[in-house]
Amino acid sequence: MAPVVTPVTDRVHFVQTDLVNWTVVVAEESVMLVDAGFPGSREDVLDSLAQLGFAPADVRAILLTHAHIDHFGSAIWFAREHGTPVYCHADEVGHAKREYLEQASPGAVAAHVWQPKWLKWSVSIIAKGALTRGGIPTAAPLTEQIAARLPGAPKAIPTPGHTGGHCSYLVDGILIGGDALITGHPLASRPGPQLLPAMFNHDHDGCRRSLAALAMLDSQVLVPGHGPLWREPITAAVARAQARLTSEL
Repeated sequence: MAPVVTPVTDRVHFVQTDLVNWTVVVAEESVMLVDAGFPGSREDVLDSLAQLGFAPADVRAILLTHAHIDHFGSAIWFAREHGTPVYCHADEVGHAKREYLEQASPGAVAAHVWQPKWLKWSVSIIAKGALTRGGIPTAAPLTEQIAARLPGAPKAIPTPGHTGGHCSYLVDGILIGGDALITGHPLASRPGPQLLPAMFNHDHDGCRRSLAALAMLDSQVLVPGHGPLWREPITAAVARAQARLTSEL
């Protein structure tokens, strides 16, 4: 699936692919990426920038919701080749530098590959560089002072659980939620607001607590890390995700 770029506001542009999403926040002469896909998503990331009239050198910064390879893969290249600053929550910096790794083990995933959708997904993400172990040595914590100078002046909303330092962001009132709350996934049994399966979450109970925190926001649009754009109150999305969790108990 080629990247589909959807304007959400004048500045916020949602980019959806079949495996993972990212966001482009536009300023007058530069842009900020929020997440950056797999290492193998680079051409799609560049295509999404080009659709908006920008080149790699125009990326002022990359902001990570978290440091799983499907969300920061292309950021490795931007940081290495263009010196692009990469920021994330202070509790996620060590993860982005690959001082440690918080993700589902290959063995846990392999236990499911007898299921066709798991096998198809596994083959697809490996082709995109899912086994890459590189980090971003220059990753730095996002501070309020740095955020105020970035396109869209993103407001950090800590949402730990999926990883220890997972963070969502508000830009123009739009919630960029990463994997704290998604609306679909190749492995999901059905579409709609939900958490990722527990095996993909560092702290599944923490994910539940972060859902409750998101329910306090009055945003009317969710840009998820996986799945389609959600254009209803975040409170409704959280309620559906919580109901789904209850039904799965």
